Amino acid sequence: MTQATPPTAHPADTQTLDAEAPVRHDWTLEEIEALFALPFNDLLFRAQRVHRAHFDPNAVQVSTLLSIKTGACPEDCKYCPQSGHYNTGLPREKLLEIEKVVEQAAAAKAAGASRFCMGAAWKSPRERDLELVLEMVRRVKALGLETCMTLGMVDGDQAGRLAEAGLDYYNHNLDTSPEYYGEIITTRSYADRLETLGNVRDAGMKVCSGGILGMGEAPRDRAALLQQLVRLEPHPESVPINMLVKVPGTPLEDVEDLDPIDFIRAIAVARILMPKSHVRLSAGREQMNDATQALAFLAGANSIFYGERLLTTANPQAERDRALFTRLGLHPERRETCADDAQMQARVTTRVQANVEADLARQAAARAGELAYDAGA
Repeated sequence: MTQATPPTAHPADTQTLDAEAPVRHDWTLEEIEALFALPFNDLLFRAQRVHRAHFDPNAVQVSTLLSIKTGACPEDCKYCPQSGHYNTGLPREKLLEIEKVVEQAAAAKAAGASRFCMGAAWKSPRERDLELVLEMVRRVKALGLETCMTLGMVDGDQAGRLAEAGLDYYNHNLDTSPEYYGEIITTRSYADRLETLGNVRDAGMKVCSGGILGMGEAPRDRAALLQQLVRLEPHPESVPINMLVKVPGTPLEDVEDLDPIDFIRAIAVARILMPKSHVRLSAGREQMNDATQALAFLAGANSIFYGERLLTTANPQAERDRALFTRLGLHPERRETCADDAQMQARVTTRVQANVEADLARQAAARAGELAYDAGA
């Protein structure tokens, strides 16, 4: 009997398993573009293999986002209805009262959210507002929720105070590639954004940072955005991948729609590049059908915002999300935050001790200088 010839191995199956590869921060732009160029099925296969090596493939981390201060932002981000530079009909609102924020957080927890994110339309927080924000963090944290804030740029002192109040995550998106950034925003530099992320990391908090696709950028810009995120050490713990929501009145209201397949490719590449990060299917879900969302989960997305709104744009109704989870056999990720809290407290304690030691050293140096001056006199 003639022996059957074994099937030829597919090139994607002969590569070093992505799941076994070390976490990297040195991906070249050409390597990332090569991932984007893979046949769609091969790309999703690789992303799914990485995903299963690091996460429960059927668990999705669920967050709820609340706008705590809406409109009149001095930034000129061309995608944003909250910018004071554009007339989008969005009402301007003051900072929400603390009790209202806590009520919304409690409702989010009751609905199944494990993380509560709060966003304010600021270039950076003022001192009087920061004190209120710190109390919001403490109160929401006391409910047993993970906490996340996006308040614009923060310096080292502000980041440290947010961490000491118990803030788990700070969100500050890079939005797009360094090369395309000037086409979207002129009131804040790319270096400003990277500096804020550095301040957040130095304070001991986790980083939430991603970008927006479909703003008229070239495919290379999507690869370059992911390269910037990959260069962060460690990788952001949360990586929101947004699809542009075109809002009338903004400069991008008539930009050409992004091909959903290109969006899914970006999800898959982000999963391969940042294997231990939560990749969030974020803004734009309202415009996606269930099949596109299912492909996103297959490509490695394992986090969503849950609720009716994302700051000022619509989000799928909670009932629709629950129905989709049921159809796909997905379930909310169960977060064990005690270990995270202990680790964060250790990082904050280390930071405080370092600051105290630095202050003592400065005082000692100043005293030594005074003694030297006295002796010389």
